[in-house]
Amino acid sequence: MIEFENVSKSFWTGSQRKVILHQVSFRVELGRSLGILAPNGTGKTTLINMMAGLEKPDEGTIRRTSRISFPLGFMGGVVSKVSAVENSRYIARLYGLDPDYVEAFCRWLCNLGEYFDQPLGTYSSGMRARFSFALMLALDFDIYLIDEGMPGSTDVEFNKKAGDILRERLQNTTTVIVSHQPETLEKFVRNAAVLMNGKLHMFDTLEEAKQLYDYETQS
Repeated sequence: MIEFENVSKSFWTGSQRKVILHQVSFRVELGRSLGILAPNGTGKTTLINMMAGLEKPDEGTIRRTSRISFPLGFMGGVVSKVSAVENSRYIARLYGLDPDYVEAFCRWLCNLGEYFDQPLGTYSSGMRARFSFALMLALDFDIYLIDEGMPGSTDVEFNKKAGDILRERLQNTTTVIVSHQPETLEKFVRNAAVLMNGKLHMFDTLEEAKQLYDYETQS
């Protein structure tokens, strides 16, 4: 479970204060995946990072009682100076998993060849995204966090393999996905919310959320 209780978050942009959340309360229960619709620039990535524990609220409380993934595409937990081999084995030990398995899984899924043994600092953005995605799928989580704004991969073969694994994994886990496109959420969730003007409006169905989202973004 992820629970936000009276959570507020804002940033100073240099000329004004940008409010991401203002006294927002909601809960993500296991087995009830949630899609969050939000226009670009409203704080989608900040919200997903707060769920993962990567950013702290200004006020309020965030509770986590499940194994929650880092956001898809997040590279903050890996070290650029060392190889994918060393990174995968280190992360495996942090999560109490078999380093041999995690290394082998990531090596197979990434299909980076000799680059897998080279420092991540030598990778292109696409290669780094592939490694991050593979690493997330190698680990075992109750709730997966997906931010559409994270960098993706343009490799067709990788996208198919990783997409097939992710769809299978999501059948037995819970997903939180943020996006500015309702069509993206339709692939993953039935329950949805709309993030707008610092408030999170919760709905029982994606269709209800789309009605508010369309009205606010087109008006």
